[in-house]
Amino acid sequence: MALEVSRTSVDSKDKIVVCLVGFRNAADVMRCLPALAAQTFTAFEVVICENGGIEALAALAAVVPDRLDAGQAVTLIADHSNPGYAGGINRCIAARPDAGAYWVLNPDTVPYPEALAAMAELVFSGAGDAIGGPIVLPDGLLRTCGGRWSPWLAYSRAIANGTPLAACPTAEEVEPHLSFISGASLLVSQRLIAEAGLMREDYFLYGEEVEWCLRAKAKGLRLRFSPAAVVLHYQGTTTGSAHDISGRPRLAIFCDERNRILTLRDTASFPVFAIGAIGAGLTVLIRYGRRLAFRALRHALAGWWAGLCNRRGKPAWMTNPKEAQCEV
Repeated sequence: MALEVSRTSVDSKDKIVVCLVGFRNAADVMRCLPALAAQTFTAFEVVICENGGIEALAALAAVVPDRLDAGQAVTLIADHSNPGYAGGINRCIAARPDAGAYWVLNPDTVPYPEALAAMAELVFSGAGDAIGGPIVLPDGLLRTCGGRWSPWLAYSRAIANGTPLAACPTAEEVEPHLSFISGASLLVSQRLIAEAGLMREDYFLYGEEVEWCLRAKAKGLRLRFSPAAVVLHYQGTTTGSAHDISGRPRLAIFCDERNRILTLRDTASFPVFAIGAIGAGLTVLIRYGRRLAFRALRHALAGWWAGLCNRRGKPAWMTNPKEAQCEV
């Protein structure tokens, strides 16, 4: 593993570290940074973990400033082994272990100016340990206001998906149904890290925030929703996750379905796991089969089976260049 870290200490427990994980997407990062500089809450710094290798790190370092226009420090670190999204987030947290809170933020986002202030108010007042807000797509429709998790189908459902931002639900409407907060924008307290631990790296990609939030709730930690913490998300620019289901990449499909089963395995009792695994298999057949997306169905079933077999981490076929080139 090649890891480059600057360990400048955080001066205050009231400071937030913004954690970004890049993968050969410097343009996304450079679109996100000006929105961070425009935040009305200013007591933060930015740590970016580049997972895309030495050349990607060099490309990012060539364009990323040492400080934002508003003065906040920006630090680049890297893990050239590509530990996945959770691994990158964990590297950012480890680089700044004394922060008061951590904002897990996708690099392909543009937070509204009040987003961090709205979440910081809740976390620093002790009103919550995992805070999220509306995730809105470029067309003005909500992608999610958090999610519900159904263990009986190993299925997560986005709250308010497809609703216009102007009709965003209130915290009182969302929080009774809130099982998890989207990893596109998730502020977590130092208390959550201490009591629930870090994100699971053995998921590699997708679903890490679902398990993390379920684990935190099981520890008695509180999830909150702030309608003012709006984040615009250019979804799937790196992974292709926003593509039509029949055209999604192999990695996205495989990890999505595998990690549903791993989340179930890691959070549910065995009877619930057994029922949920069967339910998940049926939803895979229905979801892909009814669209005649047979290539995608094959990858989805492979992921489902890998979850049943408790296979974790980076998919084995990613380390086989010949096989990896067979499917996009």
